[in-house]
Amino acid sequence: MRVASPEIAALEVSRAPFLRLQGIRKDFGSFTALKDIHLDIAKGEFVCFLGPSGCGKTTLLRVIAGLEVQTAGRIELAGRDITALPPAGRDYGIVFQSYALFPNLTVAQNVAYGLVNRKVPRARAAARVAELLALVGLPGSEGKFPAQLSGGQQQRIALARALATAPGLLLLDEPLSALDAIVRVKLRQEIRALQRQLGVTTVMVTHDQEEAFAVADRIVVMNQGSIEQVGDAMQVYREPRSLFVADFVGRINVLPAHTVEGGGLRVGRHVFACEHAHAPGRDVRVYLRPEDVLARPLPPGDPNVFDAQIEKIEFMGPYCLVRVSGDALGEHRLTVYLSLNYLAEAQLAVGSRLPLRLVPERMRVFE
Repeated sequence: MRVASPEIAALEVSRAPFLRLQGIRKDFGSFTALKDIHLDIAKGEFVCFLGPSGCGKTTLLRVIAGLEVQTAGRIELAGRDITALPPAGRDYGIVFQSYALFPNLTVAQNVAYGLVNRKVPRARAAARVAELLALVGLPGSEGKFPAQLSGGQQQRIALARALATAPGLLLLDEPLSALDAIVRVKLRQEIRALQRQLGVTTVMVTHDQEEAFAVADRIVVMNQGSIEQVGDAMQVYREPRSLFVADFVGRINVLPAHTVEGGGLRVGRHVFACEHAHAPGRDVRVYLRPEDVLARPLPPGDPNVFDAQIEKIEFMGPYCLVRVSGDALGEHRLTVYLSLNYLAEAQLAVGSRLPLRLVPERMRVFE
């Protein structure tokens, strides 16, 4: 029998998942909330569970935390089977959407709550509290009460409390959804920077795609209790593996088409070239992001260039959502991103005509 060298053995251990979910199912009576979930998360990873309301993402987080008992499946954390352990026996800290701070306790008492339960000496606990408050940007706030803090400050305290016992796993249940937009963006940046600094393995539930794109190493897209796709932000956005992911993640154009000889796609009266076309003679749907309909450059003789007319311009700040039609599209419409500068430079308005190009390598085709 071949024996692995210590170096190879150490490498294999380092590649082992820190959190492993195997065949997780959760039933609520006759309703199945989670269906055969398999997922490995590496040590130090920041993973987001992303999906619409009711897709099972929060239920999966609660199963990991032991706050819900799975109907079937196995959970391992750092190589240890925690499937049947109560929440107190699992090595994690958790931050809820509602902060869940104790209103009658001071900031210091809230942060030290887990340390007190573990009978950490008072001096050590006080030092740890001071360290964490400095870490989350609220030094000197030990004597305040939650009601004296803003929503963003309360969430920072909840985060400090979750990290107080130095857990191996940090669970975040939509921690930013109750905050206003500016605070939400600032705090998500702080959470990501803190996670990188501490190297703590983190799982966050969110329905906010921009939030997931901004912080996650990998995104787990969920739908109706199942995992649709796992990948980094670019993979999920650019290479959707299912109709659901294509529809759910980002803004998308959908064009009914018919495949023809040579890999082309007939949309309305026009045949467009596509690198991902299927066999000829099939009815398909073409998915295309608005940024992949280009106003320039336009190569001469390109089969994907067509003449369009602007039907509507929706101002979005630095850019506009522009809805266009064209003979090449038949009865169908496309939404295009055009910058304010380009619209002004080309003197475009509703009713204006302009040539556009569909990027062939960005056209995703689903039967």
